[in-house]
Amino acid sequence: MEEKHLICISCPTGCRLSASRETADGEWKITGNRCPRGVAYAQNELHDPRRIVTAVVRCDSELLPCLPVRTNAALPKRFIAPLLNRLYQMEVKIPVKCGELLLADIENTGVNVIFSCDCVK
Repeated sequence: MEEKHLICISCPTGCRLSASRETADGEWKITGNRCPRGVAYAQNELHDPRRIVTAVVRCDSELLPCLPVRTNAALPKRFIAPLLNRLYQMEVKIPVKCGELLLADIENTGVNVIFSCDCVK
């Protein structure tokens, strides 16, 4: 029997979840949740964990040497390290607008990287 422990972040309650895989079909049994969102959170976290990525990229501005960027949706965790390596090697030219696209469709996931602020100089 395989067992994992998680803390649900779907709501402020922060339920302590236990996930156990007891059957041959490989399905996880989730306990400890106080609402249905806990089960959905645990299933997603166990099968395909995803995170919003925030980072900075260098730019040619004298005022701001780095600009904040983020993904517009949660990205599968297996793509985060390669994305960060790519972002930290980039240098962008200003001006840029908040919400402007920097990188499109990361690893064919449909997730984009966008700027988190305006920079004109």
